[in-house]
Amino acid sequence: MTVLLPSSRLAHRSAVAALALAGAVAMPAAAQGYVYGRSMNNDLAQCAADKGPAVRITVTGLKSSAGNLFVRAYPANSRDWLVSKRYVMRVDAKPQTGSMTVCVPLPAAGDFAIAVQHDANGNRQTDISTDGAGMSNNPGIKKILGLVPRPPSVDKTRFHAGEGITRMTISMQYL
Repeated sequence: MTVLLPSSRLAHRSAVAALALAGAVAMPAAAQGYVYGRSMNNDLAQCAADKGPAVRITVTGLKSSAGNLFVRAYPANSRDWLVSKRYVMRVDAKPQTGSMTVCVPLPAAGDFAIAVQHDANGNRQTDISTDGAGMSNNPGIKKILGLVPRPPSVDKTRFHAGEGITRMTISMQYL
């Protein structure tokens, strides 16, 4: 056990305060506030070696090439996760049966969560019986009473994106 003398306690507190202040100053600009609701079409050039931060996602298990594919990046917190228009980037793409690659540019390095929606009939609404979904870290999508899908928490989908290109695979699930 370490015992701190009064002068040591003061030095310890000062060191802790300095570290906390340094952490606050070094906080990325995006952590202080995001621009929400941004969208773009899929542009793989945004995931080139000299670009970033961005996430290059291989989406697997797409049942068809019909409809739309929406890939949304959210800040990794429960206030924003899956809330309408609270994503920091939405990438729209034409789905391809089987698998395809999507690039999602991010506002800064940090912790995010990704949600992928295959709007199979193209009506821009969620149709539980036909649409597919997938999320970063590939958690299972549970049902409540066997009927309504229940999305996983942000803690199960959170990942860290660095300054460059982060790569991941997301598997689609259809109910």
